Amino acid sequence: MGSGVVFLDYDTDGDADLYFVNSGSMPQTGQETQSVHLGNVLYRNEGTGHFTDVTEPSGTGDIGYGMAAAAGDIDNDGDADLYVANFGQDVLYRNNGDGTFTNITETAGIDNTLWGIAVVYLDFDGDGDLDIFVVNYLVYELAMPVTTFKGIIGYGHPRSYEGTPDVLYRNNGDGTFTNIAETAGVTNPSEGRGMAAVACDYDNDGFPDIYVTNDTNRNFLYHNNRDGTFTDESLFIGIGYDENGVAEGSMGVDCGDYNGDGWLDFIVANSEKATLYKNEEGLFFLDATVSSGLQQPTLPYVGFSPLFLDYDNDGHLDLFCANGHPQDVIEILMDHETYAQRDQMFQSNGDGTYTDVSETAGAYFTETLVGRAAATADYDNDGDTDIVIMNSNQRAVLLRNDGGNQRNWLGIKLIGSRSNRDGIGAKITVSTRDMTQIREVKSGSSYASGSDTRLLFGLGENQHIEKITIVWQGGTTQALENVAINQILTIMESQQ
Repeated sequence: MGSGVVFLDYDTDGDADLYFVNSGSMPQTGQETQSVHLGNVLYRNEGTGHFTDVTEPSGTGDIGYGMAAAAGDIDNDGDADLYVANFGQDVLYRNNGDGTFTNITETAGIDNTLWGIAVVYLDFDGDGDLDIFVVNYLVYELAMPVTTFKGIIGYGHPRSYEGTPDVLYRNNGDGTFTNIAETAGVTNPSEGRGMAAVACDYDNDGFPDIYVTNDTNRNFLYHNNRDGTFTDESLFIGIGYDENGVAEGSMGVDCGDYNGDGWLDFIVANSEKATLYKNEEGLFFLDATVSSGLQQPTLPYVGFSPLFLDYDNDGHLDLFCANGHPQDVIEILMDHETYAQRDQMFQSNGDGTYTDVSETAGAYFTETLVGRAAATADYDNDGDTDIVIMNSNQRAVLLRNDGGNQRNWLGIKLIGSRSNRDGIGAKITVSTRDMTQIREVKSGSSYASGSDTRLLFGLGENQHIEKITIVWQGGTTQALENVAINQILTIMESQQ
């Protein structure tokens, strides 16, 4: 399948570090992983363009069969903790604030032993601390090889396996968590073969909702009822299937306001074309894949990790997608398919449409790799968005953005006080003379990964920011006026 990657500032020095999830020993084989290099790896960003492997001293080198991870401050002490989803027992690391982590899985009550494949942090109940949503894939036994009609062993169709329930861990505020997925209404194993999730407030009611993508089953949109429960609205508002009523082979997902209307839209990578769902003021969604120009260029590829980003700092959200076929024997089975594929970059035209600019985005986009996970951050703090990509059984790639900062920009880091420390769930509006941009702080999206919680706003040629408005998840509204450009700004939640 392929595993994930996370940008996080684990040592709170102001730059984004990297945590790579690797696949160590399989829990059903009894094999022991002999080398730490087969486990997960934490790289400290030295601030010079160089990263140092600090896995061993930090204590984060889990050797389980890793799939996904996400970072979030579960205890509101000012540093990022790590949740790792495995094929088998998941792991929760608490950041000690001194460069080390403690494995608190057992004492925290983390008991998910299914095939975890995605992790999302959110404060679903608005109590000021971060809860954890884990997507589980399906029931798979290693003693179940599948033989195709050509006598070649490969992966079976997802519907050949039973689905598994997802998990929602409520933060009890005392260092422990309770799985309330069933009572909260966010578990559907009969239909769910989950691949990814993103938590965001799609209807602007102040509470985070959860969108789950499923592999060849309809996707779920869990609307937050604001009473500790959720209702799956996907069938009623047009986001469970594509415009033809087809349940796609959905992989990763991201959310962002691609057309600048103030409502968060969803992009889903599929084994078919990438599907763009346009949010119609929280009432329903329209499949805008064709009208946006994304259908034809994405159809030949199997997308895994879609990411909204403003790579050229013009104030419009562009789109990156890591591509690669899931079936490693596909070239034997089908003449027109390839296992390794090119990743793609789509530039926003500013009118709700996209142009494929992969051929001019850099030499990397001419390479064919087995793309899986991806995450974004301005890792060198130069004012443009960089990308890290995890490839299946191949080297990871760090793409440095060269030239995106030729236009003006503003980076924003939030620190919550009454709301969660990371500011996850807060909405930020940046207004300039000719543009208004809205972003939401989130942790966990794409496929199996997490991007930096700092947000980077491209300002184009604007020399002046008229106003910044933050709506914290608790409902507090905060405004700043006449803010200088081309800086990374830290904003602490007001106590008033």
